[in-house]
Amino acid sequence: MMDNFSVITMLTLSGVSGTKNYRVTLFVLTLMCYCLIWLVNMTIIVTTIVDKSFHEPMYIFLRNLCINGLYGTTGFYPKFLKDLMSTTNIISYTGCLLQGFVLHSSACVDFSILTLMSYDRYVAICRPLVYHSVMTKQRVCVLVFFAWFVPFFLIFMSTITTSTSRLCGSHIPKIYCVNFLVGKLACSASIATNIIPAFNYIFYFGHVLFVVWSYIYLVKTCLKSKENRNKFMQTCLPHLFSLITVVVSLLFDLLYMRFGSQTLTDSVRNFMAIEFLIIPPIINPLIYGLKLTHIRNTIKQFLCGERL
Repeated sequence: MMDNFSVITMLTLSGVSGTKNYRVTLFVLTLMCYCLIWLVNMTIIVTTIVDKSFHEPMYIFLRNLCINGLYGTTGFYPKFLKDLMSTTNIISYTGCLLQGFVLHSSACVDFSILTLMSYDRYVAICRPLVYHSVMTKQRVCVLVFFAWFVPFFLIFMSTITTSTSRLCGSHIPKIYCVNFLVGKLACSASIATNIIPAFNYIFYFGHVLFVVWSYIYLVKTCLKSKENRNKFMQTCLPHLFSLITVVVSLLFDLLYMRFGSQTLTDSVRNFMAIEFLIIPPIINPLIYGLKLTHIRNTIKQFLCGERL
């Protein structure tokens, strides 16, 4: 005999309901923010593609970081803008899984690319004599491929295990979907739904440890000469600031999901939820565009109509 239950196909994003008193203002601000994200990231992407002097590993990694910023925010902003103008804030179960996949994979790709940038700076400063033999064009292409493929594969497996769970609820207390919250709606948790996310956390925690290790060596090397200190200030500080911004933003949201307080207002909870979709995608290209002299000068030449 079959169990008497209905299959849940639509989910409710209750976080948007807290914006009903100022939706028009929020819509305008969100649209402006999304346009700014596209402007600053596309500026870096186009600049590093058009000028052949930017076809170096560091700039290739930076370009992919900006592309990933556009990929991740596209998984959130269009749907959020639509929800702000709608009275019913619902999303299909399939659409929710897709949005969760995009946001999770984008965050993981950020970690992967920032780790590659850390490795690139380590080789450039700590082992300059072998830099060009280590960071060859073929190796950089392979590293970039795996920086995208591995996060996509890991999050895909996590999404697949989540999608096989039977849901006993349809209420998500957020303004977007994440696999963790969808998994909490499941009637029962399987071993796979616990093991795969745990493996992902450990895997990317290993990325953080590698970055810490590389910066220990970078600092030791840079203390030995003024030239290396200048390199560190010019190329490592933007990377370090970008890394800290991404880590803090993601931890902010992760800790809130795990231990969030219901005493917080809807506005505060919503800001905590979307912080990593606002700050890193804007700050990262701005930091590199302002700090790296070559990029800054090239952008100025482009804006002034001069030949690149």
